[in-house]
Order: sequence, then structure tokens, then C-alpha cells
Amino acid sequence: MIYQHTQIGWAILAAFAAVAVLMVGLMLIRPSLILDIGILVILLAFAIVFGTLTVQVGNGKVRCWFGPGLIRKEFDWVAIDDVSVVRNRWFYGWGIRLTPEGWMFNVSGFDAVQVHLATGKRFRIGTDEPEKLEAAIRQGMEEVDRDV
Repeated sequence: MIYQHTQIGWAILAAFAAVAVLMVGLMLIRPSLILDIGILVILLAFAIVFGTLTVQVGNGKVRCWFGPGLIRKEFDWVAIDDVSVVRNRWFYGWGIRLTPEGWMFNVSGFDAVQVHLATGKRFRIGTDEPEKLEAAIRQGMEEVDRDV
């Protein structure tokens, strides 16, 4: 394994927590228990699924996944033409987004690594370690070039 890092989306988790606190407050004012508990369970599920983003580089692939891995994406090194450190615009937001530059996975901040694929498509991976991630992907790409 060349690289592995899990970034915690503190802003996303704080937003989910704020809504959960609001829901509990509303439950005290106007109890509609089944609906409120249902919403709290959904919030908890979203926090678990989208609260972290893990990126792994190694074994011929770049992999990234949210939370426990229900939502994931992977690229073979041979499918990657180039990689670059980029800065996302504030309005691209967090989560899974389709941006003008292609799809994006992000849980926090504005820094990302953009993977340029041989197909012409691009994919952004949000990270708080953009230079390390870019270097790891480049290292993997160089290993492919040496093997060819």
C-alpha cells in the first residue's frame, strides 16, 4: 500500500448533529414520535455513510469510499493519464457532486486531487492532504510505466 488516509467531515457531522438537536427539541414541544425517530435514524445513517472519506492508493488502483464503503469509486492506474492538485469552488459543496470538472467526492474543505482519465473524464477526490495524495498516485503511475 502506497497511501491510505481517512478524512473526517467535521462540518458535515456538525450539520447532522445540529439538525438532530433541533429534532430532539421539536420532539419535546410537539411529540410525533414515529416521524421524529424516523428522521433521527435517517440523519444517523447519513452521518455514518457520509461522515468520512477514505482514499487508498496501492495494488494497481486508486480507491475512495465514504464511511463504511457503501458508496465507492476506484480507478486502475493504467486508466489514469494525469493527476493534479486543485481547489474546489465554495459552491461545489460536500458529498457526491457533479461539477463542471466532473464528479467529485468530498467531505470537508476545498482542496482536492483531480484524476484525469484516459477516457477524457475527470474525477475529484477531496482531501486535506492534496500533495501527499497526488504524489502517491504519481508513484503508482510510475510503477505502471516501468512495468510496461
